[in-house]
Amino acid sequence: MISRIDLRGSQDDPRDSLPRAEIDVADATERVRPICDDVRHRGTEALIELTERFDGVRLTDIRVPKDALDRALTELDPRVRAALEESIRRARKVHSAQRRQDHTTRVVPGGTVTEKWIPVDRVGLYVPGGRAVYPSSVIMNVVPAQEAGVSSLAVTSPPQKDFGGLPHPTILAACALLGVEEVYAVGGAQAVAMFAHGTEDCPRADMVTGPGNIWVAAAKRLLKGLIGIDAEAGPTEIAVLADHTADPDHVAADLISQAEHDVVAASVLVTPDEALADAVTERLAVRAAATRHSERVLEALAGPQSGIVLVDDLEQGLAVVNAYAAEHLEVITDQASVWADRVRNAGAIFVGPHSPVSLGDYAAGSNHVLPTGGCACHSGGLSVQTFLRGVHVVEYDRDALADVAHHVITLAEAEDLPAHGEAIAARVGHGDGRD
Repeated sequence: MISRIDLRGSQDDPRDSLPRAEIDVADATERVRPICDDVRHRGTEALIELTERFDGVRLTDIRVPKDALDRALTELDPRVRAALEESIRRARKVHSAQRRQDHTTRVVPGGTVTEKWIPVDRVGLYVPGGRAVYPSSVIMNVVPAQEAGVSSLAVTSPPQKDFGGLPHPTILAACALLGVEEVYAVGGAQAVAMFAHGTEDCPRADMVTGPGNIWVAAAKRLLKGLIGIDAEAGPTEIAVLADHTADPDHVAADLISQAEHDVVAASVLVTPDEALADAVTERLAVRAAATRHSERVLEALAGPQSGIVLVDDLEQGLAVVNAYAAEHLEVITDQASVWADRVRNAGAIFVGPHSPVSLGDYAAGSNHVLPTGGCACHSGGLSVQTFLRGVHVVEYDRDALADVAHHVITLAEAEDLPAHGEAIAARVGHGDGRD
C-alpha cells in the first residue's frame, strides 16, 4: 500500500527524500502548442473540432445558452442548492474582508504616493471536469473575482457526453446561483487558448484562473504573458503533521479524501509516532477497500507521490512539512495551534482534529484553489488579491519636486542616464535643481 520513509536521525535536506508526483509540464507544453496555435488562427471552428476530438462531443455552439443555466438551477436537488448557497455565503464573508483599500502616503509636503487597487477588467475562470464534478470550484473562482470588482467574468468547463455536450448541470447551477451568465462548454488547453486569444464568440480575457489537469497547466505556462495566470496547478496534495494525540482513523480518512481526486494525488503523513504510522496504515487498508473510488485511491496511495514519513520529533516534522510546502497541511498534534503558527510554507493550514481539508474544500469560507508541487513556499492561493493590481499614483507639486530634484539628477548621472535628470531640470531649473 503506502510507502514509508524514515528520516529519523537524518541531517539531509528533506526535499531530496520527500515523495512528490512527477509531472513533466515542459513536455506537455510542446504538445499543447499546436492546439493553442490552432485556436489562435481558427477560433471557434478550432474549438468545436478540438472538443469533438478530445471530449467526444460535437458542438454547434460553444456558449451555454441561458435557458440551460436556468433549467439547471430549477432542477437542482434542494439539498445541493442549500449546501452551495451556504458555501457561497461563507466564501463571500471571508473574501469580502480581503479587499484592500486605497492608501495615500504624504511623503513630503506637496508630494504624495497613493496605492490604488484596480481590478482586472476581464477574467476567464476554469472549472475542471473529468473524474469528478466541481461546483465548489465555481464558487472558489467566482466569489473572489466578484468581491475584487471584476466587471467581466466568464466560466468554462469541459462538455459532458451524458448532458448533451453541456458542462455538468450542477456546475451550471452554481454559475446561475452566482449570477454568471457567460459560460462555455470548453475544456483542456483549448479553453486557456480561447481566453488568451479570444474567438468570435468569446472575447479575449486579461487573466485565466482555476485548477485543471496537466494540459491546462501546460497551456497556462505557454500563454503566460499573453494572458495573466494564477498558477500552474498540479496534482492535489495533502500533508498531515500528527503525533500520538491524532486519531489514526481520522488521519486515514483525510489521506484518502485527497487520494480519491486522481491516481497522481499525493497523500503524505509526517509523524514522530511509529505506532500512529502503523495504525494509520491499517486503517488505510480498511477504508480504501470500502470507499467508492477504491481502485483510484489505492493507486494514488501506492504511488511515488504518497508516503508516511517518520521523524525524530515534531520539531523535525515541522522542518519536513515546511520543506514539503503542501497544498493542504493538517496539523493534528498536542497544542496544534502553537505548531500551526510556526508553519511557514503551506497553501492552507487546517488546525486541530476538527478542521479537515474536506471542510476547506467546501464550506470553511477559505479558498481551495491553492499552490501545488512545492510552490506554497513562494506563492499563495487564489484570493481577492489575485484579481487586483496595485497601481502607484504619484502626485508632486513644483516645490516638492524642486526639493528632491538634485537627488534625482545626481542618481540619473550616476546611472549615465542624463536625459532623466534633464526631464527634472526642465521643470525646476538647471544645475542641481536648487535654483
